[in-house]
Amino acid sequence: MPASTTIQVAGVKDAINALRKIDPELQKQFKADATAIAQPAIQAGKAAYAPLSNDSHPYALSGMSRKWTDQKTGRKIFPFKLDRAINGVGMKFDTRKKAVGVILILQKDTATAVWETAGRKTTNKLGRSLGFVGDDTTRILKPAIEKDIANIEKAIERVVKDAMRTVQREL
Repeated sequence: MPASTTIQVAGVKDAINALRKIDPELQKQFKADATAIAQPAIQAGKAAYAPLSNDSHPYALSGMSRKWTDQKTGRKIFPFKLDRAINGVGMKFDTRKKAVGVILILQKDTATAVWETAGRKTTNKLGRSLGFVGDDTTRILKPAIEKDIANIEKAIERVVKDAMRTVQREL
């Protein structure tokens, strides 16, 4: 009697990882498609920083233009530079088991990430000086990308379902 097995892909992480195992080119194509779909949100995030170039808009504290280094780790945190903030908006695929999200739009510049989230989790002097930012949000990036998020999620969902169908066919 022949043995048969049924393999199901449970989620997005599994599908992306399975695509790599089946054919690395399929995974590259999936990532390229997802990145193309997310471009409006990435561009909206970059554009949201543009008004900060106006000198009359006090987006950062004066000390943030100086070099700051974390005393514990020795890691460079500041200076905050607007061009780095704009260029720091990007996309990341995170398929690790403990990852919270799989497809992430994030700020890659350390100084800008600190500026975006300071005081969010715990109150501190920097956060109070920059102004309130609520839990699970940022000062500029998240509100900017949430405008297009519903359309992007629908398009990404279609690409993910196509990837899952491809994986199911190949397995």
